[in-house]
Amino acid sequence: MNKKHDKPVPNGDFQLDRRHLLRVTGAGIAALGAFSVLDGGSVLDGGVAAAQDMSEGAANFYTSDRVTLQKIAFKTQYQMTVAGNLFLPKTLDPSSKSPAIIVGHPMGAVKEQSANLYATKMAEQGFVAMSMDLPFWGESEGQARNLVSPDIYAEAFSAGVDFLGSQSYVDRQRIGGIGICGSGSFIISAAKIDPRIRAIATVSMYDMGAAFRDALNHSQTVEQRKQFIATAAERRWAEFAGSDTQYMGGTVLELKADTDPVQREFYDFYRTPRGEFTPKGATSQTTTKPTLTSSVKFMNFYPFNDIETISPRPMLFITGDQAHSREFSEDAYKRAAEPKELFWVKGAGHVDLYDRLDLIPFDKLTVFFDQHLAA
Repeated sequence: MNKKHDKPVPNGDFQLDRRHLLRVTGAGIAALGAFSVLDGGSVLDGGVAAAQDMSEGAANFYTSDRVTLQKIAFKTQYQMTVAGNLFLPKTLDPSSKSPAIIVGHPMGAVKEQSANLYATKMAEQGFVAMSMDLPFWGESEGQARNLVSPDIYAEAFSAGVDFLGSQSYVDRQRIGGIGICGSGSFIISAAKIDPRIRAIATVSMYDMGAAFRDALNHSQTVEQRKQFIATAAERRWAEFAGSDTQYMGGTVLELKADTDPVQREFYDFYRTPRGEFTPKGATSQTTTKPTLTSSVKFMNFYPFNDIETISPRPMLFITGDQAHSREFSEDAYKRAAEPKELFWVKGAGHVDLYDRLDLIPFDKLTVFFDQHLAA
């Protein structure tokens, strides 16, 4: 590891043409698991591939006997209930004031996928740590389910700070946050207008706005963007008239011989026992898949605009040097003001940093928050 300092269908019979949407939304769907980077999985009879790479300490459902877990819930300013898990070190002195960290899960995931792991590991280091389900996902409130609303997602982080700062054993002047994948862009959006978030770290970050507007490596044209927007707008007519909610993107339910490598990476996490988790009341058919009509809201999401105003609060951007998403961390780092750091994890892809204990630099995160959330 090293670091760097420097054509729409207009009626209620609309059927989602997945190939069309894959073409016009590019990395936006990739962020939700429609593409990806492991070679994992062998082709089986019938052309279906299997995957479950548990190497390099993959441990999404890690638990610790040094940490206690409490189920919690709190309200946002929109009066929506957010569900979370609070992880407390067993060595916690309830009469003292401790630093705290809020952890956000990947876009389309739930707190049981990656966020709980990060919160548990940070609690082992002595931090009060909290994972949460973003509104419209997991156990948090919000209808329709799987709705995209970047503003409400960002508000959930601030509401999490409200909750943590109200605990008698938390020092409200020492609250930081970790955003994984899409939550990296949501916590940046929150931090720009909430200076109570004193230190910000992102891991395998996706700028969900840029991903939907431009795709990876700016491979999507403005015309393709407009085609997707038009498709989603036409779908609103059908759903307003009573048609079922249409979902898009997300991780495929099976692998085939021609499944691309990015999709294989997400499949290996979301569709195998390695990371698969279906919240109560949901189905595997819709996990990781946002609603089609709401996904266009990412087009208006510019989390890195004014990112320099977060300074002098510190920012740490962690990404794998093999990650297909690395461009987003590089862009954020370039735009941010000091103090900032871009930390490369050698040999790591995007999803590797969701759960591979041998690759995730928890020591780096610990040093960062120890330094910047010091009493």
